[in-house]
Amino acid sequence: MGRVYNFSAGPAVLPEEVLREAADEMLDYRGSGMSVMEMSHRSKVFDEIIKDAEKDLRDLLNIPDNYKVLFLQGGASTTFAMVPMNLMKNRVADYIITGQWAKKAYEEACKYGKANIVASSADKTFSYIPDCSDLPISEDADYVYICENNTIYGTKFKKLPNTKGKILVSDVSSCFLSEPMNISDYGMVYGGVQKNIGPAGVVIAIIREDLITDDVLEGTPTMLKFKTQADAGSLYNTPPCYGIYICGKVFKWLKKMGGLEEMKKRNEEKAKILYDFLDSSELFKGTVAKEDRSLMNVPFVTGDKDLDAKFVAEAKAAGLENLKGHRSVGGMRASIYNAMPKEGVEKLVEFMKEFEKNNK
Repeated sequence: MGRVYNFSAGPAVLPEEVLREAADEMLDYRGSGMSVMEMSHRSKVFDEIIKDAEKDLRDLLNIPDNYKVLFLQGGASTTFAMVPMNLMKNRVADYIITGQWAKKAYEEACKYGKANIVASSADKTFSYIPDCSDLPISEDADYVYICENNTIYGTKFKKLPNTKGKILVSDVSSCFLSEPMNISDYGMVYGGVQKNIGPAGVVIAIIREDLITDDVLEGTPTMLKFKTQADAGSLYNTPPCYGIYICGKVFKWLKKMGGLEEMKKRNEEKAKILYDFLDSSELFKGTVAKEDRSLMNVPFVTGDKDLDAKFVAEAKAAGLENLKGHRSVGGMRASIYNAMPKEGVEKLVEFMKEFEKNNK
């Protein structure tokens, strides 16, 4: 069987040419006589890999000089705890709850201080982004927290919340590098790379330098201090070397494709094909408020559980994989990250049209 169209939400599709290049270098990375998997993270060769990756990421996002780039482990779920441990100086933080991951981050923060929910879209199963133009921001809040693109529910902040001068911390796991972003709008941006950038096992955090201090909550493990990681250039202990190497290749691929402006254009074009069909379909319907739709994750339903299951099974047989929705929502979800080619989305819509015809 050849390659399928993989609509998984993460670990997710990677650019084919990146995988081929990694395969070519698997046994011997550029004449070193060994694989990147076998290499010391203290070696000159790996030092070049990680420095190069950081440089390309800085280029792609125009990261200002007063922000540090960290390659971390433990997934976004560990970062949920690192954020309050490192940033909750007054032990107060405000959270905007737009889905399961923001909720989990909020629950984690509650262990370290007073976390306040200042806005939520739980009332309509997280199918929209609440109005965040005038929130009851706490006077002594250390930061305001959002999950910018909600993988499970398919919503995206199109406009950042008005934090009234407080720093913004954003989990961008599922929209990372899908479009340009202005890093200066945030105190910290971070995300697991396994959706849009690389293999599972790496988190990239971009943090403003003045927020990286020794003044952390008592009992914070050495490994979970931003300063430990920043001072050691992400090499305090053995980092996820191979994952970082693949991320670096994806950054080069993105630059070659024309950078993030170009990716945004492509992503809008791909998403439009699918959303236009959903808006005209009699059988399928999207579940998200139109103005809040994600370009990355597109949930949809037929309204009939058995029909949904039939669709997922028949799609799989047709080489369209991982279209089952998240267990908390049901239905279907197509994740169409940077590496999903336009043909993949066209094939999906073709299949949906055929399925609709046969199951009306």
